Amino acid sequence: MRIFNIDINEIISLITVLPSPFAEYVLILKLIFILVTLLFIGAIIFFLSKSSWLNALLIEDMIEILTYRPLGVKKNVKTWKKIQSRIETGKESEYKLALIEADSLLGDVLEEKGFPGETLEKKLKQLDQITLPNVEQIREVHQIRNNIVHNPDYVLSLDETRKAMLIYEKALIDLQVL
Repeated sequence: MRIFNIDINEIISLITVLPSPFAEYVLILKLIFILVTLLFIGAIIFFLSKSSWLNALLIEDMIEILTYRPLGVKKNVKTWKKIQSRIETGKESEYKLALIEADSLLGDVLEEKGFPGETLEKKLKQLDQITLPNVEQIREVHQIRNNIVHNPDYVLSLDETRKAMLIYEKALIDLQVL
């Protein structure tokens, strides 16, 4: 291809084969640009490793893929086992505490899932049967929790606690956190 009566190959050969004083300067410029490029690549890698973006994008997804479970489930399972261990003590005060902690765990999970509201009651008002099939049962169990908190003389039996815990467990399983 000819531009202004000059062949492109001639232009390329002129640039690549420079007279000796220019060749030294071009070599120095090439080395400087290579060093600056490596510096920028290093800075990009450093800042990506320090940001949460790379962690959220790659590492968390890989953990979910390899474990076949959503991220954070392990923490919730550990908390749930701790809550259930309170029932095995045989003390009514531990039953009450287990129910309060289960209610709190459900509230935290709903908040993580993006349901706004200051209290669990407000979060539960936004839920329907499609989102959480046993939402009505949860509202009833939450009322038991409110009775425990507001009335220190409230009597809670082991059977009532186990039924309530099964309702919370089903809700947490439906929300895919257990």
